Amino acid sequence: MEEKCMNTGTYQNPILYADYSDPDAIRVGEDYYMVASSFTYLPGVPLLHSRDLVHWEIINYCVPALPFEKYDRPAHGSGTWAPSIRYHKGEFFVFIPLPDEGIFVARSKDPKGIFTLNRLCESRGWIDPCPFWDEDGRAYMIFAYARSRCGIKHRLALVEMDQECTRLKGEPKMIFDGTQLAPTSEGPKLYKKDGWYYVLMPSGGVATGWQSALRAKKIWGPYEYRIVMHQGNTAVNGPHQGAWVDTPEGSSWFIHFQDVGELGRIVHLQPMCFQDGWPFIGCETNGDMIGEPVEEWELPKAGQPAYRIADSDEFETGRPGLQWQWQSNPREAFFAQEAKKGSLKLACLANPERENLLWYAPNVMTQIPQSNAFTAEVKLKLSGGDGTEGCDGDMAVLGMTGHHYAFCGLERENERLWLRLYEGFVTGKEFEGQAMEGLAASKEWNQDKALWLRMELGEDKMFFFSVSDDGSTFLPFGPSFHLAKGTWTGAKLCLWACNRNNIASGGWGEYDYIHISHKKDR
Repeated sequence: MEEKCMNTGTYQNPILYADYSDPDAIRVGEDYYMVASSFTYLPGVPLLHSRDLVHWEIINYCVPALPFEKYDRPAHGSGTWAPSIRYHKGEFFVFIPLPDEGIFVARSKDPKGIFTLNRLCESRGWIDPCPFWDEDGRAYMIFAYARSRCGIKHRLALVEMDQECTRLKGEPKMIFDGTQLAPTSEGPKLYKKDGWYYVLMPSGGVATGWQSALRAKKIWGPYEYRIVMHQGNTAVNGPHQGAWVDTPEGSSWFIHFQDVGELGRIVHLQPMCFQDGWPFIGCETNGDMIGEPVEEWELPKAGQPAYRIADSDEFETGRPGLQWQWQSNPREAFFAQEAKKGSLKLACLANPERENLLWYAPNVMTQIPQSNAFTAEVKLKLSGGDGTEGCDGDMAVLGMTGHHYAFCGLERENERLWLRLYEGFVTGKEFEGQAMEGLAASKEWNQDKALWLRMELGEDKMFFFSVSDDGSTFLPFGPSFHLAKGTWTGAKLCLWACNRNNIASGGWGEYDYIHISHKKDR
């Protein structure tokens, strides 16, 4: 957590230029909590905290690891899809869909504590679940379907469950079919206000859709339909998929995402009210009586801590901060045994499953970029192995992941040290994908010199590397690369140590720090 001065005045959208996709949020007292999808990146389902709905910090993850061997290696496109969070009888409930394994419930009385995980139901293709406890004590779950897993799309279903969210009661009933009226309706959230049941849901597709609403006097329907926010005359494409949150003072707000392609789905905040018994989100500017996203608005509450999600890391404890996730279930073996405070030591591991390519490697450490233009700098070296000089093939890098990716760092070959830059391509992008890598640049590096390595991303979505042997003078190295998204995610910053020869090694890559500066901060 990084905290600046207290906030005042207005805020600007997006509130987070970062890929916290499929956001859902709640208020508990004076505090707000938000969860997001994380797919195959673990620990999964980040839990964010705010005091004003605008400034956020990461405080925890709801899923330390997934209880399936499948996730001991990258499973791009699978994992934890769109979650929901609710607070009920003193406990946080986070409903998490795994499209291949079923609906899971993570729960904890302490948002910073350990969440326990149970499987509510084994149901392939059920996604975007949201719990609801009615005034009579009965509990329900609303959800959507993933056509890629079960052949069903555009439909929402409701099913009753026990109050403790451990089992379903009866069979699901379809409550909305958006095939004609609102295709690709998914991500439903169920609420109740003034005797009406409301379902807020995205429709029309991730990059091009709108925010829809349903309402009914009875929970099973029949439901009426209305569009409550769309792009209109704004530059915010596909404004949908989010959460209705109220403040202690009674005002309503809507958190949602916007798809920006290479960097994923970024987070916006809209004012919200009710007109004629229907939600109205954003502001109306073009006369169609449908809300449009705002660029700037008055803060929900001034004078609160202006939290900021940390991205730089000094690795003071020898372990990464909360901003980091692995490309698989975390394991202690990802760290070198010689781990110590003051630096991060990543083991130069082989990949026993297949080729040791970045896209296939479980031990890739990633984080979500926090802006569309930044510079990341690391100081690194290669150490250890079978002798003081390490093993041939050992490599430590800084890079960007995605369907077109690149990484740069030090590689050991024939007892010499080389500065090398690799480029990777992924085909079959719908699911896990197939990767290939090629050498883009190479030169020998002085064995006695440390490496300072920078990667710079510009607003043109191009990134490149530069190097230094003194930490002061940096020279460009190799070509530039166009940023590319991953499977259901934006591109991610990464650190990785490996053995390119895919043999067992006792070596490691040592990172003294990573410093990230953003264009807006310069």
